[in-house]
Order: sequence, then C-alpha cells, then structure tokens
Amino acid sequence: MLDIKGASAIVTGGASGLGAATVRLLAERGMKVVVADLNEDLGNAVAKEVGGAFAKTDVSDEAQAQAAVDTAVGLAPLRVLVNCAGLGNAARTVDRHGTPFDLKAFEFVIKVNLIGTFNCLRLAAAAMSKSEPQADGERGAIVNTASVAAFDGQIGQAAYSASKGGIVGMTLPIARDLSALGIRVNTIAPGLVDTPIYGEGEASEAFKANLGRSVLFPPRLGVPEEFASMALELITNSYMNAETIRVDGGIRMPPK
Repeated sequence: MLDIKGASAIVTGGASGLGAATVRLLAERGMKVVVADLNEDLGNAVAKEVGGAFAKTDVSDEAQAQAAVDTAVGLAPLRVLVNCAGLGNAARTVDRHGTPFDLKAFEFVIKVNLIGTFNCLRLAAAAMSKSEPQADGERGAIVNTASVAAFDGQIGQAAYSASKGGIVGMTLPIARDLSALGIRVNTIAPGLVDTPIYGEGEASEAFKANLGRSVLFPPRLGVPEEFASMALELITNSYMNAETIRVDGGIRMPPK
C-alpha cells in the first residue's frame, strides 16, 4: 500500500466538483494538497479549508503546470497527482443548417482535457521520480479522469468523447513507461455525477432526477465523494495499475 501520509498531492480542477471532493479526502488522509485550478476564489477557499496551497493553473500551460508541481514539492515529497480538470462543449459534427463543427472549438477541448492531462502528468511524474522509493520501489500514483463518454459518446459529444477516449488510450502505455520509475497510472471514467455543471434550483433538481432514472442502480446521479473514494483506492492500492474503471452506477449512455 502506498503510504501517502505526510506527502504532497496535486489535484487539478480541485476548486470544485470531483476535484474538491478529492482534495478534501486526501487532506483527511494526511496529505498536503495543492489545489490547481483557474478559479482563484474557490481554489483559495478549498486550499485554506484543508491546510493546503492554491496554484492558479491552466493545465495546458507548461510553466503554470510546472509551478503547481514546484509548489507541491515545496510542501513535501510529491506522491500523488489526480487530474480532474476538464471541460466540454456540445455540437454536432454538422448541424441541421449544414454548418460544420468549429475546428477551434474542437481543438480547445482536446487541448484542455487531453493535452492538459498529459502535461500535468509528465511534469508530476518527473518530480515523483526523484522521490525516495517505498516498498517494491513504489514512488507515486497518478489518477486521470476520463468519462463514460469515452465509450458511450452521445450526439454532439465528438470533441469531448475524443478527448476522454484519448485519456483512456494513453493509460496503459504511460503506465508501462513509468513502471521503471515505480509510478502507477490509472483512470476513472465517471458517469453522471452531481456537480455544479447542472446548476441549482427547482428546475435543476427536476432535470437531475430525470437523468438519474437512466442509471441502472442506484437510480440517481453520483456524488463527488464516490469519485474521490475510488481515486483514493487507486492511489493507495499498490496492485492497481494501468486500468480504467467506470464509476457510473451501471449506466450505458443512449445516443441522446
């Protein structure tokens, strides 16, 4: 089991949703957590809550990602990276008016979700490689966030599904690359999770309840703490490596 107490961690997208829940759980387990996010107000608030640090981070920017890594290393040996930062947009490849998907919009989703994930991963792994090894030569663990859209992409999700499918596709080769350094890599593919993306209020709650009916069991949206629980297991369980795990209540997404 990877001993994470007293070590540092980076959680991208850590200011809200899946990332914030993961930040809180890792901090509860004794880690010094760097909240890497673009939202300064929320990021600083979460970091202050858990006794960690905030690093304003565009995950696709090399210098900003490196600064987040440097912040973590300055707190304690870096053992953990959880990549939660991501975004999406919905558009058909060609819409009903015959207009093709905007290429810049497609590139932006790939840049943030896929390239951003790899950017933070490569820089964090480089820092982890310099840490003292634990049992079996283990130095650290990385958890990436894909989506069930990597497998069940719906109408309008070409860019998002491509970005998340890329994360799934690079999990095994990166795990193989980093095995010589004692660093494990796994990916979570969450389903429908109740995060701020769905908004608030009566209409939002009704919308979420309707979405939840499509989940096999339990028939509801997931909560960020369920994602964080899986992330912690993938981090601490030393025999989990090179795997993508769906955390989705058994849902299989329909075309729309």
